[in-house]
Amino acid sequence: MTVGLISDTHGFWDDQIPALFAGVDHILHAGDIGAPSILVGLERIAPVTAVMGNCDGPPLDARETEVIDLAGYRFLVHHIVDPRDPDDRLARSIARHQPAFVVFGHTHKPHDSRVESIRYLNPGYAGRVRFNQPRSLAILDLADPALPMRLIDLGAV
Repeated sequence: MTVGLISDTHGFWDDQIPALFAGVDHILHAGDIGAPSILVGLERIAPVTAVMGNCDGPPLDARETEVIDLAGYRFLVHHIVDPRDPDDRLARSIARHQPAFVVFGHTHKPHDSRVESIRYLNPGYAGRVRFNQPRSLAILDLADPALPMRLIDLGAV
């Protein structure tokens, strides 16, 4: 099973996404979606689990945190995460759900680390180019979850 990881689209749909996510079994959007049309586009590719980001609001109807089991692994998806020092509420949620993976966004920077038994993943920033930030998304292959996520550069679209 492969999982597409995306975050911080901020309402921008990159036409590369369908081809890059072709064949993924599920997509996790880690917040700052920006527009319902982003989720509609992703759902045309694969089932989607998405969370609200700090820039999201109505008409988006997503929760702050989602927990989903994929291929025997539990994922917790939340927008703002400090892997080394999660806030109290998030720490309680992690303790309660005991995920193998925490997927997050917000920083606009790719991240792949392990803290104790939990792997923290941030696919980077998939929104419109701004401030010369690199744009990316990622694919995680759960056939070998120890492999690094495959980071895909979206270029300067």
